[in-house]
Amino acid sequence: MSTDNFFGQVLDAEAASRWREEMRSQGKRVVFTNGCFDVLHAGHVNYLAWARAQGDALIVGLNSDSSVRKLKGERRPLVPFEDRATVLRGLRSVDVVVEFGERTPEVLLDRIRPDVHVKSAQYREDELPERTVVLQHGGEIRLAPHLAGHSTTDIIAQIIARYGS
Repeated sequence: MSTDNFFGQVLDAEAASRWREEMRSQGKRVVFTNGCFDVLHAGHVNYLAWARAQGDALIVGLNSDSSVRKLKGERRPLVPFEDRATVLRGLRSVDVVVEFGERTPEVLLDRIRPDVHVKSAQYREDELPERTVVLQHGGEIRLAPHLAGHSTTDIIAQIIARYGS
């Protein structure tokens, strides 16, 4: 028995753009969010569910391993892209995962052109580098509630404190 129908898809940018157009032709509202999602935790799961609730389908832009290193340092990611993508696409809220190699998702957003772009409320909309491209294509930005104390950095610190460096 195949388990494929229990998972979302991993697509490249071109295929994700076509998938988004298919959703649009069906009158569906496509939501996009992005992140490293290195060690998936409750904060991530709640965030992704909230993002998905803003529309009919959710595309997650997932930083490549090299992009995570640029953002988080040479010791990250702890979990390689393929495994992070598998965990994300196994969540009920996630329809599509797309890898991107830049620090921020403007290039991918310009290609996919979602109806809604979701970021954490720990950011301010006017500070988002991707704001211009989202608004340029008629999309809107929504800020998801942020659960303080739920971060990969916090989890790593707890592991080090409990088990040593």
